[in-house]
Amino acid sequence: MKKVAALFMFFISLFAVEVRIADEVNVVGVRENYLTGYGIVVGLNGTGDGTTTKFTLLSIANMLKKMGVFINPKDVKTKNSAAVVVTAKLPPFAKSGMVVDVTVASMGDAKDIGNGVLIRTPLFGPDKKIYAFAQGPVSTGGGFSESNRGARVQKNFTTTGVIPNGAIIEKDLPFDFKELNELTLTLKNPNFQLANAIAEAINAHFGAAVAKAVDSATVKVSFIEGVDRVSFVSKILSLKVHTVNEPVITIYERTGTVILSGDIKIDTPVYVSHGNIYVMVEKTPLISQPPPLSPGVTVKSEQVKTTVKEEKGRIFGINSPSLKDLIQALNDLGVSPRDLIAIIEAIKRAGKIHAKIIIM
Repeated sequence: MKKVAALFMFFISLFAVEVRIADEVNVVGVRENYLTGYGIVVGLNGTGDGTTTKFTLLSIANMLKKMGVFINPKDVKTKNSAAVVVTAKLPPFAKSGMVVDVTVASMGDAKDIGNGVLIRTPLFGPDKKIYAFAQGPVSTGGGFSESNRGARVQKNFTTTGVIPNGAIIEKDLPFDFKELNELTLTLKNPNFQLANAIAEAINAHFGAAVAKAVDSATVKVSFIEGVDRVSFVSKILSLKVHTVNEPVITIYERTGTVILSGDIKIDTPVYVSHGNIYVMVEKTPLISQPPPLSPGVTVKSEQVKTTVKEEKGRIFGINSPSLKDLIQALNDLGVSPRDLIAIIEAIKRAGKIHAKIIIM
């Protein structure tokens, strides 16, 4: 049977565009923070952790001990309980009393944590301090898992759920915007030209040399006396600059997809030699019969023969400086996506393609 491989090519125009500074930079200190905690989900209908999950037994025993109930962990039955990891994102400038969503994921061998209730769980930041407490009913988004006589039907993942507004922030972040001496902007995609353009746009808007590009990824801005800081930052982020994105070739090897960001140029002329290699595997059954009236038995086996054949290579030249034309010529020859990707990578290594290659 002949296998047919499809090649998908996308060409994206490359030209100078006008973008907001807010879309190209991050403000140092203004970011989300991850919180993590360990908790227990109770109220499950026999779908919790089994008795082999030792940390669940110890956690329940310790929880009961804090409530004045002393019990041996070996006597704890956990079918209606499950140990979970609780995660949440703390938004920038989070204040005490605000609520955030939390994600709950099973750690043991629980089959389903849906409709269970998470017991109050402290959420810790990277500094090992408690910033929030999570509690509430767990929703798995309508997921279910049913089994009957060895057959199993499952929808969604029933061992991971969410609690909307399930965590209450108890402590403010240790970041004071008013105490900053200067504003630091970091580029999402470092580029010397863009960093310089951002600094020039800020200085031109305020009519003073308040911004300076430190390197390709950092722009520092001094606050202006008498100007409200929130308004100052808002105006900076709303400014627009002209930028030209770097030419990029994105390759998805699994699907044979090649994405070109614009009319990418190559050094010409380029000569490509392409030869098809075929691998044929033939299996011939062999049957060994014992001599007549002997106690031996018939033995079945097979002989495997592998042949590798390489056709004579076809050589052609491309005088067009466009990579798009080269790909079109290769495609007309019937080159497979895998071979095409290998050829593009080889030309790049030879220094003939002036673009960045990203392999997914």
